[in-house]
Amino acid sequence: MPNLSVCAVVGGRDFPPGFKFGASTASYQVEGAWNASEKSMSIWDTYVHTYPHKIANNATGDVACDSYNNWKTDIELASKMGLHFYRFSISWPRLLPSGFPDYISKDGKRYYNNLINALLENGIEPVVTIYHFDLPQSLQNLGGWTNPLIADWFANYARVVFSLFGDRVKTWITLNEPITFCDISYNIGNAAPGYTSPGVGSYICNKNAMLAHAKAYRIYEKEFKSKYNGKISISNQVFWIEPHTKSDDKAAEKARQLMAGMIIAKKSKEEGLPYSRLPAFTKEEIKLVKGSYDFLGLNFYTSRTARVAKPGEQIGSWPFYGAPDLDIIVDVKPKWKKSDIWWLYINPEGIRNQLVWFKKEYGDIEILITENGFASYKDDIDDKDRVQYYKEHLEQVIYLH
Repeated sequence: MPNLSVCAVVGGRDFPPGFKFGASTASYQVEGAWNASEKSMSIWDTYVHTYPHKIANNATGDVACDSYNNWKTDIELASKMGLHFYRFSISWPRLLPSGFPDYISKDGKRYYNNLINALLENGIEPVVTIYHFDLPQSLQNLGGWTNPLIADWFANYARVVFSLFGDRVKTWITLNEPITFCDISYNIGNAAPGYTSPGVGSYICNKNAMLAHAKAYRIYEKEFKSKYNGKISISNQVFWIEPHTKSDDKAAEKARQLMAGMIIAKKSKEEGLPYSRLPAFTKEEIKLVKGSYDFLGLNFYTSRTARVAKPGEQIGSWPFYGAPDLDIIVDVKPKWKKSDIWWLYINPEGIRNQLVWFKKEYGDIEILITENGFASYKDDIDDKDRVQYYKEHLEQVIYLH
């Protein structure tokens, strides 16, 4: 189902001018048409067809919301809702069936042109994510996000996207949630590509993702920004992390840095390895990555607490149960209500605390809340839990103004 996300609001009693209201989706979650026309297999196509038991009710994205065929209806609904912008992602294997820019699908190009043009005709700004989890399976067969060449593969793909759509799209997200396709995927293995490599594959993936983003950013900066004057960044999901007890301030800050600042762990040597499990960045790579953002893209859903692990205590996989490389246990507060799907514990104050932390850590930077929402199996029209979730989180954002 689509992940409808409040990105900001205008027209509320206390929101200042300039705030906008939007919705966010991902190509695999809404498009369907998994094998239509020239589209090739993505890693999620492969994953759900190979491991159907890992998905509730053996569901797939083969049809999903069928937005590939019903995009006009989607835009009509977005217009009726009064959305100021709509964030969607481009399917890499739909646009570039081989994964490489040797051939651009005419059908894929037509589909996204139609979507972008119709949004603009309805007064809705398109915000485009270039990668939202559906890597071409052909590239996964070559190592996917653990192959260092993927930084160039992605950069070449991004150049095609900028060339085709940059004249109308002014806000870009390069990659959505490395914490999901790197940390959750490789640490826990319950997401595509379904390969588990905690503390090794997860770190390699993170480094390659940062380089891929930076290379795409520099391409836009050098080749397209002067023509189109757009903005570009990366979005990551960040849990607000607070101390489990009053004595756990340092543990919480370490966990925040690991999640939001991507601290490089240093336990490899203690484990007897002659190398770091996270390959070091060269001076050239640091220069490439540094400053590669025009705003901060924040996906916020939930919070956690952090505490120092006791001697001999088993630490689960990051980011859900702990951070082994920091000897930190991640937990929750009993008062936080849990949704009936996933790991979402509701703590509205967390979004305000996270925004304040970002400002303290990185200065007065522009922040775009690219995702925020409530997960539930309920399909009632009278969806009080979701309404309450949005209301309480928006109130926390209002307090900042």
